[in-house]
Parts: sequence; structure tokens; C-alpha cells
Amino acid sequence: MSIVPAEAVSGKTGQIRIHSAAAEPAAPLAPRARLLPALGAVYRAQLSRARVARIPLLFVATFQSVGIMVLMRGVVDGGAEARAVVAGSSVLVVAFVALNLLAQYFGQLRATGGLDHYATLPVPPAAVVLGAAGAYASFTVPGTIVTAVTGSVLFQLPMTHLWVLVAVIPLSGAALAGLGAALGLLAPRQEFATLLGQLGMSAALLLGVLPADRLPGPISYARDLLPSTYGVEALARTFEASPDWAVVALDLAVCAFVGVVSLTVATWAYRRAAVR
Repeated sequence: MSIVPAEAVSGKTGQIRIHSAAAEPAAPLAPRARLLPALGAVYRAQLSRARVARIPLLFVATFQSVGIMVLMRGVVDGGAEARAVVAGSSVLVVAFVALNLLAQYFGQLRATGGLDHYATLPVPPAAVVLGAAGAYASFTVPGTIVTAVTGSVLFQLPMTHLWVLVAVIPLSGAALAGLGAALGLLAPRQEFATLLGQLGMSAALLLGVLPADRLPGPISYARDLLPSTYGVEALARTFEASPDWAVVALDLAVCAFVGVVSLTVATWAYRRAAVR
């Protein structure tokens, strides 16, 4: 409520005019950010934030995958088994960062109340999930390439078709990052998110690196349910002298479908966690 003299309002002495603040129209809220600009902003912020902290972990992931190939070199001579080992070790770098670390990151955000910060921003939930997933998956590119090239040299595999990593890395990264984000957001406690991330990476190690024909029957079915399996299969087929590109494309299509599903689930999990 404001009371002003009559001279300032109508020029007549003794008159008082009362203005009610409630009568004034409220200022309109700013429009909600669109998906693509918000996605780009979150991606750049996450990339800048994690650049220094995640580089040592990326080195560990690459060293781990190369070490596995060196150990398997004494067991596997060549052929389909060598192709499976190199492809599985390469995609394992993606699993370590996009699945394991992202599960821990979102679990920590949920435990420390960091999701409240994102909830106050006028950005769509999908932008938060996709931006973080894309940033973490981007860190896997150098390590995956180094692992694939090192494995090709170690097992004397052709590197002619390694360009397929351009499709394998983002599609496998999307599938595994969506799974990692969902595990971190749905876990009731931060410790469980860390545990689930570690278990997921261990599954990618055991089911992805070991040749499929060496696995027992029931475990081979679990391998088909792992999102990274189809990226591994697509990469392994390209090491053949004459790759069946139709099958490679089918594996990549399945990987893309799984990525869409896992990122959708992660977005739903983010909404669910942000409103609690």
C-alpha cells in the first residue's frame, strides 16, 4: 500500500489516493529454455568441470584395458577370439567412464542435494541428463582410440575399418551413460550408486572382453542384455577381412535403440529424484 499527497496526483489539496500493489499486473516469467541451447550449455559446463578431474581416471581406464589385452595375449592367439578381446577392451573404456563414473556422479548429486541446483534452472530435465551423459562419453574418445589401435597392433588385426569407432563410441556411450545415470539417480543411497556402477563395469569387463563362445549358456543370455554388447559385436566384425556391413549396421541400430531407451529412463529418474 502506498499513500501519496494529492498535489502529486491530482493537484487538489486534501485528497489522498491509495494505490494497491495487488492491482498492478505481475511481470511475466522468462520463457523456459529450449532443449538444444540448454543441452549445449549443460554439456559445455560439464565438460569444463570434469576436464581436469576426469583425465587421470581416463588414463586409468585406458591403462586397464591395455593391460587386459596384454594378459589375454598369452591366452588368445588370433582369430575371432582376438577380435572379441580387442573390441571388448576398447568398449570397456566407455563403460568405465560413461557407466561407472556417471553413476557415481549422479549418486553424489542426489546425496548432497546437488540436484536442487539443476532443479532451479529453467532447463528441461532431458538437457541435464543428455548434457552430463554427452560430456562423460566425450572423455572416452581418446582412450578408446588408443586401446583399439594398441590392440590391433598387439594381435595383428587390420586397422582399415577403425573409422567405425565414429559410430561405436557415441552409440555405446549413449547406452552406457543412460544406464549409469539411471543407476545413480534410482539408487537409494550414494554407496549403492557406487556399488551398482562398479558392478556394471565388471559386467562389461567379463561379458564384453571374454569371447562369447567361451561363456556358459545362461551367462551368454545376460551378455545379450548388456547395452555395450552390441557395440562390441559391431567393432569386432570390422576386424574381419570382409566385414558383413549389414550385420554391423544392425548391431549399431540395436545399440542406438538401447541408448534412446536408457536415456529416456534416466530422464524419468531425474524428474523423480528432483521433485523429492
